[in-house]
Amino acid sequence: MFVLTTLIVIVGLFILSGIKILNEYERGVIFRLGRLIAAKGPGIIYVIPFIDRMVRVSLRTVVLDVPPQDVISKDNISMKVNAVIYFRVMDPKKAVVEVEDYLYATSQLSQTTLRSVLGQSELDELLSSREKINEHLQSILDQHTDSWGIKISNVEVKHIDLPKEMQRAMARQAEAEREKRAKIIGAEAELLASEKLTEAASIIAKQPVAIQLRYLHTLSEIAVENNTTTIFPVPLDFLNAFMKKGS
Repeated sequence: MFVLTTLIVIVGLFILSGIKILNEYERGVIFRLGRLIAAKGPGIIYVIPFIDRMVRVSLRTVVLDVPPQDVISKDNISMKVNAVIYFRVMDPKKAVVEVEDYLYATSQLSQTTLRSVLGQSELDELLSSREKINEHLQSILDQHTDSWGIKISNVEVKHIDLPKEMQRAMARQAEAEREKRAKIIGAEAELLASEKLTEAASIIAKQPVAIQLRYLHTLSEIAVENNTTTIFPVPLDFLNAFMKKGS
């Protein structure tokens, strides 16, 4: 009787060991005697012990950090570039059967693709057209991983680490560009001021009393400053009269 009870308990535990619970974001790829049967889940599924083998696959989006890569751009500038890739498994059966380790394979493919694509671009393009490069990287990776049942949803180049010498050169370039803009703005301001002075001189020539009004306005500005000295401009015609008498 004891042996029978023990046998029943062992058989019951053997049967219960085949019960598996999969989360909502998981799928179980079932192999029966080495042959692919199906991808089951989520919820409770049954796997025949010693006959079936289950491989759990997560369908959640995976954030893969690509380590810094040594890249030489098209214009022969060396740099270190890292990126981040967002992808998810769309077909669990392909992700298990078509590639040995889809996480490792995607990581290696992203590193080689990053070096290849950035090596075909110039530095100015990398800095100014990053969105375009991200889309190009995504397109290439998605094309290669489609046979693995993986969808690349996004690729972002995170950081471009330039050598110190190149950073200083770019700083000098930016400083020269700012100086050029400042000189252009100053020249434009002088041109505008000269045009306005020409217009003012034309108006004063037509209306001589305008110079007296301007003189009174200047005196009022000087008086506001609480100055003890007041400057009276003397007309040149007045001085010419004395110079003629002296001669």
